[in-house]
Amino acid sequence: QVQLVESGGGLVQVGGSLRLSCAASGRTFSTYTMGWFRQAPGKERERVASISQIGGSTYYADSAKGRFTISRDNAKNTLYLQMNSLKPEDTAVYYCAARSSLGSSPYASHYDYWGQGTQVTVSS
Repeated sequence: QVQLVESGGGLVQVGGSLRLSCAASGRTFSTYTMGWFRQAPGKERERVASISQIGGSTYYADSAKGRFTISRDNAKNTLYLQMNSLKPEDTAVYYCAARSSLGSSPYASHYDYWGQGTQVTVSS
């Protein structure tokens, strides 16, 4: 089992940057595929990015490509999401999630553990 705690959200102007962090408890962080999801009001939760167990493979939603970077530090049990060139449509609650099974997945239901979320608001 793993517990996840996100931090780093906040209010930022259009074009600004934020770095989200997700601290994981437990000694098995490196065995999980990790993902960042977001959910805006009235919308379904969507995968933004994901990363394989040792970070060799990453995935980005089209909306995140070229602007967001997912990374992980297994020695620190921490997942990151660097977000640059933020847009108002990036406004959402951002969640980190851990998947026990091998391989990434775009479906929230395929992830086993979730953090409580951190709000990101981009003002124009």
